[in-house]
Amino acid sequence: MPVVSSAGADIYYQEAGRGDGLPILLLQGLATDHVPWLRHVPVLGREHRLILVDNRGVGRSGKPPGPYSMKQMAADALAVLDAADVARADVVGVSMGGMIAQELALAAPERVHRLVLVCTAARPREGEDVGAAGPDLAQLPIADLMKTLTGLCFSAEFVKRERAYLKELFAGVITWFDLKAFFAQLAAIQAHDTVLRLHAIAAPTLVLTGDCDKMVPPSHSDVLARGIPGARLSVLAGGSHGFHMEAFDWFNREVLDFLRA
Repeated sequence: MPVVSSAGADIYYQEAGRGDGLPILLLQGLATDHVPWLRHVPVLGREHRLILVDNRGVGRSGKPPGPYSMKQMAADALAVLDAADVARADVVGVSMGGMIAQELALAAPERVHRLVLVCTAARPREGEDVGAAGPDLAQLPIADLMKTLTGLCFSAEFVKRERAYLKELFAGVITWFDLKAFFAQLAAIQAHDTVLRLHAIAAPTLVLTGDCDKMVPPSHSDVLARGIPGARLSVLAGGSHGFHMEAFDWFNREVLDFLRA
């Protein structure tokens, strides 16, 4: 099991893909381990070596007491790149993973070739993201918490169509779930702020969002696209927060076309 030690936590990662392209570092969001990326491996892995990470606090990675920060989780991601002997990578980050990716691109620009920021934000604003609902979430049993997050992330049609897959996915999440680590991640989201530093992101950047995202509204992606020099914005009509899973073909096409350019 590939694990690297980083500031008091063992960070789990998994490698996949056989492509000759630059490695892609894949970063997931709040309370989510690497498993959703596995569906993308057959497509993205044809052209790239893939590095899938369990962020601090989830999955097989360590769950030390908080506080956590995006800068620390970016340092964890750098430790993974070092352990995998990757000098430079393309970085794809979803939701909280996109926040980690921003800090990674700012802290170590020489390590980031291209950047894909997916349904994420430069700074949460109260009432516009799940971070604002944190105190209410704290009162929910784990099963109800997962149900609430599912409703925020996916369309009703997708939940109905993929009920068996989502049940299996969240069963895995619950197996490794730690409530204190969940709220440590949530606090890191609430504290995240790169608005005044976006201009310093040097990597060519693609910003992806769905216009029906209930968790991180697309206005956040507008901020990212305006603030990062030369960034390109692509919006999926009808896309939910989990559009990278729902609109699988569109997402992979957008990412691969950008990385090939």
